[in-house]
Order: sequence, then structure tokens, then C-alpha cells
Amino acid sequence: SAFIPEKEVVQANTVDERTNFLVEEYSTSGRLDNITQVMSLHTQYLESFLRSQFYMLRMDGPLPLPHRHYIAIMAAARHQCSYLINMHVDEFLKTGGIAEWLNGLEYVPQRLKNLNEINKLLAHRPWLITKEHIQKLVKTGENNWSLPELVHAVVLLAHYHALASFVFGSGINPERDPEISNGFRLISVNNFCVCDLANDNNIENASLTGNNFGIVDSLSELEALMDRMKRLREEREDEEASQEEMTTRFEKEKKESLFVVSGDTFHSFPHSDFEDDMIITSDVSRYIEDPGFGYEDFARRGEEHLPTFRAQDYTWENHGFSLVNRLYSDIGHLLDEKFRMVYNLTYNTMASHEDVDTTTLRRALFNYVHCMFGIRYDDYDYGEVNQLLERSLKVYIKTVTCYPERTTKRMYDSYWRQFKHSEKVCFMTRRYRHLRKKITNIF
Repeated sequence: SAFIPEKEVVQANTVDERTNFLVEEYSTSGRLDNITQVMSLHTQYLESFLRSQFYMLRMDGPLPLPHRHYIAIMAAARHQCSYLINMHVDEFLKTGGIAEWLNGLEYVPQRLKNLNEINKLLAHRPWLITKEHIQKLVKTGENNWSLPELVHAVVLLAHYHALASFVFGSGINPERDPEISNGFRLISVNNFCVCDLANDNNIENASLTGNNFGIVDSLSELEALMDRMKRLREEREDEEASQEEMTTRFEKEKKESLFVVSGDTFHSFPHSDFEDDMIITSDVSRYIEDPGFGYEDFARRGEEHLPTFRAQDYTWENHGFSLVNRLYSDIGHLLDEKFRMVYNLTYNTMASHEDVDTTTLRRALFNYVHCMFGIRYDDYDYGEVNQLLERSLKVYIKTVTCYPERTTKRMYDSYWRQFKHSEKVCFMTRRYRHLRKKITNIF
């Protein structure tokens, strides 16, 4: 990783023999690749991750093996993730894929091309997906998808959109020489920092500006965060906010998310600030259509009545799990295990402090990600988000969630400065919990 000291990752891999066992048992690449090494900082999660990914790519399922890897390539290309693209170019060829398909989408069967629309919406604006998108793919005809095939494809798309966030958010390094891989030239889009862009929104952000890192003692920040967590727990026990007040706080948070590194902010800056870094090379664009399509804030500025999806109306537990498991046998169980692992993963520590109940902080992180996609939990007080998540952390979360290819080391270093790197990686695994909402909502 370009973000995490090598000695911390190597030490974890050395002492944990289980990681090597898991790689032998479930790795699709057959080696301890960089993703696996970084993720092995949390072996419990790594096991769940590898088992589900192995099942998607290797075990019996509706889709042929080469198609699975090509879909992974298409998904990774939406976020310009050359690391994942190269990995699955190799796997595509090893599983008997037709080399000509790697020249671009115009060389693949029409039914694979037809996934383009749902791929781009699922990656960037999942709230725009309607039943018509599904109906169009499964309609009668020679290029139609069966429902089991489509479920398999959607699970792969959502998985690799989220995995691209993990790659960029953890600063995963390339596996080999970056010049050429199967005719694919690796690119870098991480040469600029959007930290200063957030400052232009007239919101004070001393912790992100380079000259101010020493002003606020990071240890004091940690103590203050723990105090706020404790106070919120006590206040919740003493007095519960009304449903009306909780709704108001959600709407406020949703509007405020507009001012955290929004897409409009990027486009308001001069060409020299970032556009050169955002160019999609032909090596990536060959696998996608409409390369200019990206994330836009779910809530647009100036709107008074913002549409909201109530999470309780359609849930993974009550609706998504049974549907997915029925159409793609056993994947529901594997995904459910992974989602539960993500949600409950904690060592009850914060930096050097032990026996800490981190539930309040973990839930704030989960719900802030969902808030950016207009998803609201009725039983959550969104006032806690602003009290627990500092500005620099919000910038990092929104970037990793919405446009991960723009993540920089400076962003990574700017938040939770007293926390261990393994604790930051633990946060990155939580990005996967949003995957379950995507899969559930689409069907």
C-alpha cells in the first residue's frame, strides 16, 4: 500500500498463518496479492471476503467463467481501477476468454454490452435504476438475460464497484511493472489533492490544510471524539428525539453533504487543478460507454423537498436475501455472512484505548455513506453524524464512496491521525455494507 507502512502489513502476514491457508483455499489468483495482504490486517473479514469472491468467480453459477471476469473488468473500469482491470484481464484469459474481447466492448456479444447502462447507474447513481432497466435486460430475445444470470451479474458489478473503493481508499499498489500488462497500460489518477477544494466551500477546515496539521493535537482530537461518543450514548438513554426531529436532522445532513467535495465543486476549478488527472485513457474507456457519466449529488442544491428512500421499506433481511438466494443458490448466505461481519467487526479499541464501545461511531459511518445516496434509517438520529465525523473524514468518505479514483494519501493521512492503520482498513471494509443496499434495491 502507498498509504500504509509496509512493516505493519508484513508483520500481520507473518504472525497470522491463517492468511496463507485462506489464500491456498480461496484465492482466485493463487497468490498473496496486495489486496489480500492489506485486508489480512483483519483475518476474520478476509476469510468472509475470499469465500464470497471465490464463489462468485469459481463455483457453479449461472454465468460462464470468462463472462464473470469480463463483467469484473467492466465494473472496475467505471472507477478507472487499473489494478482490478489488469488482475481480471489475466483471469479472463486463463479461464478461456476470447482475447479479441479485450480490444473493447465492440468486440463482445451484444448481451454483455447490454449491461452497460445498469453498470454505470449502479456505480454512480443507483437511485436512477427502475424496473424498466430490469425488464429491458430480461425481455424475450436472443440477447436476453435470465433472472439468475442477471442476479449473478449484478452481484459481481456491485462487488467490484465496492472493491475499487477499497483499492483506492487503502492506496493499494500495482502488483508488477506498471508499463504494460496484456497490452493494457496502467494509469494513475491520484496525483492531485481535492483537500483544498473542500475549503473553497466556505466551510472551515483547518485539519485538511497542509500548514495546519500541527495546530490541533491529534491526541486531543481522539479524546474529544471519545467524549462525544460517551455523551451521545448518555443523551440517548435520557431522552429520545421525536420522529419529526429525526426527520429534520436527516434532511439537514443530506443537504450538508452537498458541500463536501461535491461534483459541482470539482468542475468549478481551472483545468490545471485536476482535469489532466481525470482523463480516462483509451485503455480504460474501451471497457465502458458514456465515460463522462459519474456521481452527482443525490440531493441537488436549491431543492426544498428532497426525495428519500426509507431503508425499512425494502430490506436485505426481509426481501433481498431470499430473492438473491433463490435465483443464485447460496450466494445470499455468503453475502449475509460478509455483511454481518462488516457490521459487527470491532476490537473495542480506539488507537491506544481499550474496552471502548465503538457502536455509535460505526453506525455514524454506515449511515453517512447511505445518506449520500438518499437512504434514510427511521430509527437513527442523524444529528450524531455531525458530532462524530470530522470534516476531513467526511471528505475522505465521500471521495472513496462516490469517486474513489480521486482519493489521495493526503486525504487518508488527514483523518483519525492517532488511529492505527489497521483501524482505518477496518473502516474501508465497511464500504462493502453499502453493497447490500445496492443489490437489494435493484430487484
